[in-house]
Amino acid sequence: MDIKGSKILVTGGSLGIGRETARQLVGLGAEVIITGRNEERIKAAAEEIGAIALRADVANEADIDKTYAAVNERFGGLDCLLNNAGIGRFSTLEEFTAEQFHEVMNVNVLGAALMAQRAAAMMKKAGSGTIVNIGSTAALRGFERGTIYTASKFALRGMNQSWQAELRRENIRVMQINLSEVATAFNNPERVERDAAPNKLRAADAAQLIISLLQLDQRAMVPEVQLWATNPW
Repeated sequence: MDIKGSKILVTGGSLGIGRETARQLVGLGAEVIITGRNEERIKAAAEEIGAIALRADVANEADIDKTYAAVNERFGGLDCLLNNAGIGRFSTLEEFTAEQFHEVMNVNVLGAALMAQRAAAMMKKAGSGTIVNIGSTAALRGFERGTIYTASKFALRGMNQSWQAELRRENIRVMQINLSEVATAFNNPERVERDAAPNKLRAADAAQLIISLLQLDQRAMVPEVQLWATNPW
């Protein structure tokens, strides 16, 4: 895929991995729409990196309609969806609530599926496209207090494989990137980016991998890949 001139939609683009990836994509000549739930943050991020801002929540179907109406109006098509929006709630088996479970599943699973559904329809008409799902190493193994989050990421991994089976014949690539812990604002109540630590991945590391996968020729895809910090302790 040639990044220059491509039309790309990035969910969860106001902070962290989404913002950094969008920044690098714009720098390579892509036209990028970034979405996020906080209007002030998404507008500030877009202005700083040269993207198009859209306040939208992937857990809200009306916002998904609004998102794809904007994609059609601005781009007239879509080359890539980066399914990056995600949240986490970390409670023990005895502590978690149904409300927490539904909240995470609505964003990480249903929201990702609805975004991909609409993207796939556009890409089928065009005859090509790429969907990249941002997963987690929590999609590979559980951990203490991980009941809700790992359930959502295992589900995303299963959907990723299902979409590959359905869309590969349509020349639509579907890829998942499973990341170990990244120093971002993820799960920070103040939504402030954490300082990069030597034993954690940076948003720039994730962005570099995402872009390298996108730059593969359209005939080539990596179904799934893991990115770990070398020294996580």
